[in-house]
Amino acid sequence: NCLFSVNYREFKFACTMIFAIEEINKNPNILPNHTLGYEIFNACGFSNILQSALSLSNGQDVVTDELNCTKVDTVQAIIGHSGSTPTIGLMHAVVTFVFVFTQISHFATCACLSNRREFPSFLRTIPSDYYQSRALAQLVKHFGWTWVGALSNDNDYGKNGIATFIKAAQEEGVCIEYSQAFESTGSKTSLKNIVDTIRTSTSKVIMAFMSHREIKILVDELYRQNITGLQWIGSDAWITDDSLADSQGHTLLIGSIGFTVRNAQIHGLGPFLQEVNPSQFPKSMFLREFWESIFQCSLSPNALQRACNGSEHLKYVKHPFTDVSDLRYANNVYKAVYAIAHILHYLQTVNFSMNAEETVFFDSKGDSPARYELVNLRKVTKGTMEVATIGYYDAIQPRGQQFTMNNVNIIWGGGLRTVSLLNASDCVKCPFGYWSNSRGDECIIKTVEFLSFTEIMGIVLMMLGLLGAFLTMFIFAVFFHYKDTPIVKANNSELSFLLLFSLTLCFLCSLTFIGRPTEWSCMLRHTAFGITFVLCISCVLGKTIVVLMAFKATLPGRNVMKWFGPLQQRISVVSFTLVQVLICVLWLTISPPSPYMNMSYNREKIILECRLGSAVSFWAVLSYIGLLAVLCFILAFLARKLPDNFNEAKFITFSMLIFCAVWIAFIPAYISTPGKFTVAVEIFAILASSYSLLSCIFIPKCYVILLRPGANTKKHLLDLYG
Repeated sequence: NCLFSVNYREFKFACTMIFAIEEINKNPNILPNHTLGYEIFNACGFSNILQSALSLSNGQDVVTDELNCTKVDTVQAIIGHSGSTPTIGLMHAVVTFVFVFTQISHFATCACLSNRREFPSFLRTIPSDYYQSRALAQLVKHFGWTWVGALSNDNDYGKNGIATFIKAAQEEGVCIEYSQAFESTGSKTSLKNIVDTIRTSTSKVIMAFMSHREIKILVDELYRQNITGLQWIGSDAWITDDSLADSQGHTLLIGSIGFTVRNAQIHGLGPFLQEVNPSQFPKSMFLREFWESIFQCSLSPNALQRACNGSEHLKYVKHPFTDVSDLRYANNVYKAVYAIAHILHYLQTVNFSMNAEETVFFDSKGDSPARYELVNLRKVTKGTMEVATIGYYDAIQPRGQQFTMNNVNIIWGGGLRTVSLLNASDCVKCPFGYWSNSRGDECIIKTVEFLSFTEIMGIVLMMLGLLGAFLTMFIFAVFFHYKDTPIVKANNSELSFLLLFSLTLCFLCSLTFIGRPTEWSCMLRHTAFGITFVLCISCVLGKTIVVLMAFKATLPGRNVMKWFGPLQQRISVVSFTLVQVLICVLWLTISPPSPYMNMSYNREKIILECRLGSAVSFWAVLSYIGLLAVLCFILAFLARKLPDNFNEAKFITFSMLIFCAVWIAFIPAYISTPGKFTVAVEIFAILASSYSLLSCIFIPKCYVILLRPGANTKKHLLDLYG
C-alpha cells in the first residue's frame, strides 16, 4: 500500500498485519509447525504495482529458520490494495507475472471486483459498493431528499459506485440534478467545473462517492470561495478518515452522514502499536519519516531540527496511529490475515468466528456480508474526526428491514441541529410522454419516432419497393406475351409465373413496415413477409429440382420426370408454403406482434415499434426461410455445371448466394440497430434479396426476349446458353 508522505492510516494497516501474523505464529491451533512471513511493498502508482508484482515473481529467496533448515519462501497470498483501481492493476499484474494465489483486500470496494471471471482468486473483508450504493439511496429516500447532486472519483471506485447509487436512487423516486467526477491528479479545470456546478445548483444535498484525497481538495476550494450550507453524504472511503482534519475546509463537512463498516476491538493491538520503534525496521525509510514527523525531530544529524535516537516512546504521544478506539478498517486487515491462515490451514471454504459477534466468510463472488453503521460526523477534536453511530444497515435482512435508525440527535450540514437549511426542492416525476431537461426544472414532451412515409428514408424505401413491384409485373407481362416462345417454355413457365407473382408480393410487403405501427400492421408485416418469401423460395427450389430431374431424364434408361411433373411441382410449392402458414398461425394465436412504445432507449423520444410477441416464432419464421434457401443453394450449386440449355442452375446459384449473404448480414444488423433503423434494415434486406432473385433469374431472359429476339429460337439456345 501507499507508504510515503506519512500516511498514518496505511502504516497502521501494515502494523496491524504484522501484529496478526505474529499472533497466528504463536497460536498452536493454526498452522502448527509452519511460520507465516511477510514482505511489505510500496504499491502507490502503476509503476510501483508492476514492481511489486515482479518482486513477488522473482522474490523466491532462500531463508534459514531457527532450526537451521533452509527452504524457499513461497508467496501464498497478497493483502491489499486499499484502493479499487490499484487493486485491479495489481491483480492484472500478478496474473501476468506470477502463477498464484489468493489476493484479499481490506478496503477495495468497487463492485467490479466481484466479477469472478476476471478476478477468480480475489476476496475481500469489506462489503462491495453494490450494497453501499443501494444503502445510500435508501438513506436519501428516508430523509425525504428528492433533489440531489452526485460527485465521484473519476476511477473504477467512483464511477461504478456513483452509477449504482444513481440507478438505485432513481428507483426510489430521487432525482439527480447533476453527476460529475474528478481526480486529485487531474486538471484544475475539472475541479473548477464542479465548484461552479455546486455554486449554481439548487440542490443542497450532495452524494460524494470519492476518496479522502478528492474530498479534501474539493472542500478546501469550497471553503476558499465561501460556499457553505451543504449537506454531505459520504462514502466509506472518507466519512471517518482522520486525515480530513488536516484540510482547511474540514468544517464544511461537519454534519456529514454516511455508511461505514462496523467498529471493532482488537485485543492487544494498542500496546503493540505503542511499541513500534525504528530499531524494529532499521531499513525502513518510511518508519524514519514517520518517527521524525511524530516527534518533530531528526534521526540523522540535522542543524535545523532537534536530534532524536529512537528511544522516544509512542505511548506518551496522543496520535491517530496509536488510537484504537476506531479500528473499523484495521479490523478488516486483521480478518484478512486470519482468513489467509484458515485457507492455508483447512484448504477449504473460509468460515470462522473472530469473536462472539462476528463470523468471517465469503460469498460466491468473494465478497463479505454487507453490514454497515450509519455515522454522523459531529466535530473535529485535536486532529480526530468524531462520529456518532445513528443507524445500521444489514443487506442480509429482508427489504424494508435492512435500514434501522437509532434514537440519536443528528448534527446536520453546517453544524446545525435542524435539516431546514437544506432547501431541498420538491421533485415530481414528469408525466407519461414527457422527459426532464438537463437542468431538471422543466418537463418537455417527447417526440414520437417511427419510420413514416413522409420522411426521406421512408420515401426512398417505398419507391424502391414500388419500383420492384412494377418491374416484376412488367416482366410478368413480357413472359405472358412471349409465353409460346422457346425460352419461356423451356424455363418452366408455370413456376416462373408463380415466382413472379410471389416476388411482387415480396416487394409490396415491404410497404407494410413503413408507417405508424398498429395492431393489424404489426401482425401483417411479419407474417406476410414470412409466407411470401417461403412461396418465393419454394418456386425457386422447384425450378432447381426440375433442372436436376431434366438432366437425369436425358440419361439412357432414366424416366425420372414422371416423379416430378407439374402436379408434383405444385404439391411441393403448396406443402412448403403451408408449413410457414402453420408457423404464422401459431404465432398469431399464441403471442402475436403488437405495437409498443419504447421509452427506455432514448429519454427524449418515444420510439413506436412492433414488439415481436413471441421471439421464438419470429426466429422460427426466419429459420425456415433460411433452411429452404440453403437447400436451394446446395442443389443449385450441385447442378451448376450440368449441360442444360439455359444455365438455369448457375443463375439460381448466384441469386441464392446473394440472398443468403443478405440475410446472414441482416441478423447482426437487426440486433444492433436502434429504433426506426431496425425497420429500415429489415426492409432493405427484403428489397435486396427480392431484387437479387428478380435480377439473376429473369433479367437475362428478358434481355434475350426483348433485345435479342433472334436468339429466342431453338436453334440458338444451345449456342447462347450451353
